[in-house]
Amino acid sequence: MEISEKTNADQVFKGQLTKASDFKFGPTVVNVFDDMVERSVPYYLEMQRMLAEITADHATKDQLIYDLGCSTGTTLIEVDKLLDSDVRFIGIDESNEMLEKCDKKLKEVGFKRPYELISCDLHQQVPISNGSVVILCLTLQFVRPLYRERLLRNIYQGLNPGGVLLLVEKVLAESSIFNRDFIKYYYNYKRRNQYSELEISQKREALENVLIPYKLSENILLLKEAGFADCEVFFKWYNFAGLIAYKRA
Repeated sequence: MEISEKTNADQVFKGQLTKASDFKFGPTVVNVFDDMVERSVPYYLEMQRMLAEITADHATKDQLIYDLGCSTGTTLIEVDKLLDSDVRFIGIDESNEMLEKCDKKLKEVGFKRPYELISCDLHQQVPISNGSVVILCLTLQFVRPLYRERLLRNIYQGLNPGGVLLLVEKVLAESSIFNRDFIKYYYNYKRRNQYSELEISQKREALENVLIPYKLSENILLLKEAGFADCEVFFKWYNFAGLIAYKRA
């Protein structure tokens, strides 16, 4: 079946828009979100698998696992498959529509582990405590730069010693020369997934003032300034990267 014929296929930017407004995680995006990220984010499902196995190794009994920007619950579902520990999941998202979709999806797959879904703006104080793992999968890039360090410090303080933060982000290359190439390769990836030139262009315009990527080195510096002395890259594809940051015991 062609992607354009799939149920809930991403066609948000398929038609010509008079002006692309800022990207929002409203009902239209929520309805097609799973298809959107699988076609827009290279190795998205592999990222989820990696997040799940790393989380499973660091989850601690009677402690909490947080997914900030939990969207439709894909990460929670994948993590749950690999966990043996008795833990509780906390999914946090600013979009109430996303949280409704997440709750529905968890129920549809027969999710048994205790969980709580919380509506919270990540630009404000986020309620984190007794955490063994905090996940930020393609989320920090949507937090305005002025508030990112505060959010990471908030996460660091809410993690128990020995806990980890897992961060997946779209990133800028360290050199502008490579950055142009990586963006070209990324748009080629989108074309291979049947996005048209119009869709690519209009989505880029809609995200321009909303998704603000940092260089990998800048993200590492932010993590260290927040208190994470140990940080390592676990995934890299051109302009996408995954990092694990450890809170020393």
